[in-house]
Amino acid sequence: MMDAWAISALGELAEINYGFTAKASFEINGPKFLRITDIQGGAVNWNEVPSCKIDEADYLKYKLKVDDIVFVRTGATTGKSFLITKCENSVAASYLIRVRPMDDRILPDFLYLFFQSAAYWDTVNAGISGSAQGGFNASKLAGLVIPLPPIPEQKRIVVILDQAFADIEQARAKTEQNLKNASELFESYLQQVFSQRGEGWVESKLEDVTSSDCSLSYGIVQPGNNFDSGLPVVRPTDLTSETIKLRGLKLIDPLLADSYQRTTLQGGELLLCVRGSTGVISIADEELAGANVTRGIVPIRFDQEKIIQKFGYYQFISKKIQHQIKAGTYGAALMQINIRDLRRLNFLTPPKDFQVEVISKLDEITDLIKRLETIYRSKSLDLDELKKSILQKAFTGELTHIERKGVAA
Repeated sequence: MMDAWAISALGELAEINYGFTAKASFEINGPKFLRITDIQGGAVNWNEVPSCKIDEADYLKYKLKVDDIVFVRTGATTGKSFLITKCENSVAASYLIRVRPMDDRILPDFLYLFFQSAAYWDTVNAGISGSAQGGFNASKLAGLVIPLPPIPEQKRIVVILDQAFADIEQARAKTEQNLKNASELFESYLQQVFSQRGEGWVESKLEDVTSSDCSLSYGIVQPGNNFDSGLPVVRPTDLTSETIKLRGLKLIDPLLADSYQRTTLQGGELLLCVRGSTGVISIADEELAGANVTRGIVPIRFDQEKIIQKFGYYQFISKKIQHQIKAGTYGAALMQINIRDLRRLNFLTPPKDFQVEVISKLDEITDLIKRLETIYRSKSLDLDELKKSILQKAFTGELTHIERKGVAA
């Protein structure tokens, strides 16, 4: 148990130093210059790390060695990003702290794992509290209390945790792959549908397959400020999901919409972004009846005798239509597609029974993807909690075995 373990401050076990401030431009043949942005997520692609110009004295002073632990000491990722280095010819930037174990009472891999424990995080969070930017200096890190089980026990803990974490990541990867497979199935079927031509299929311009009350017009140009109990409007930034509901929409003075009756929503329209991220599209929920849209959105209602609304949605997200939208998009500071080019988009109008079949199949795959996304989120949370639990046991002397049951996919 941990009660029988020795403890020591990190400063008594390791050298703790700040990194190097580059005084000159990067150069091709210099040592690698490790920055905060290079170690997000705890891994480094050394091929993408730039090289720096540094004299011999500074190089010897700041050089990273294998098994040095590099720690982000400031900014939004304070304490969140660190790694155990495996690259000899490198130096750390000044916003990093280099921790080099120098005492034979502690293994570098054991210390690296401790940097993922709750005890470590308690110290970091206490050290950066009260700072807007965040920061954790070397002296605070030096005071971090480290448990020191015997070296054989440290080795055992490292082996067990490495295997447990590998199992956890394998379970996570399997869940991710299931989600990826479903997404690829959706994309494959979607593109297959809209790359074919069957009997009775007709290709028409968008303006020829919309309903008579759909003008294909821009929305409100100047929606103004928020207006309590006002008229809801949908903006391009709201198009973040398949279906858009009232919750979270901006409210404007209803008088501002008087000149934009053509874009008043009935509910069920497709809402196409035509400024900025052109081609992004969502479906207006029925509860949006009476609401409106801003300049960057064009509401679309199809003639249901020609194209079923949901079939039109799926056709809009297909490569067939997205490529046409991309080809018609212009601008530098603000990308947009004009109404004339929008009205000329080429749409396929197959028989309605085929459209119903396609909608049913794509809806089925979409539901599967949503279920898998829910499973993935739940599984990820469970795996994160399992990892925390294992770490807690490891550094409190309670790690006698690992329950594999919770890791299984």
